[in-house]
Amino acid sequence: MSAEAGADFIPLDGNAVAGDLSELFARDVTTATIRCGSCGSSAEIGAVRVYGGAMGSIFRCFTCDTAVIRMVRTPRGFAIDMRGAALLLVNT
Repeated sequence: MSAEAGADFIPLDGNAVAGDLSELFARDVTTATIRCGSCGSSAEIGAVRVYGGAMGSIFRCFTCDTAVIRMVRTPRGFAIDMRGAALLLVNT
């Protein structure tokens, strides 16, 4: 982007979307659709295979077994790695 094109653009921080984020994460995410970044298959989060234990959970694509989400509960909250997912579509 050139300096001229961005002259009227003032970036905000993440607090500017706090309302949208709170609405998004207050949903039942098991009905959200996830698309595998490896094979392109899509399914509801509630339909993917999850392997878990004390260390956390691994959500795997039901088609190709790629790890689409890794989730760990920490003393400060959750750490979520979604490198294996191409898209997460949360229904509103």
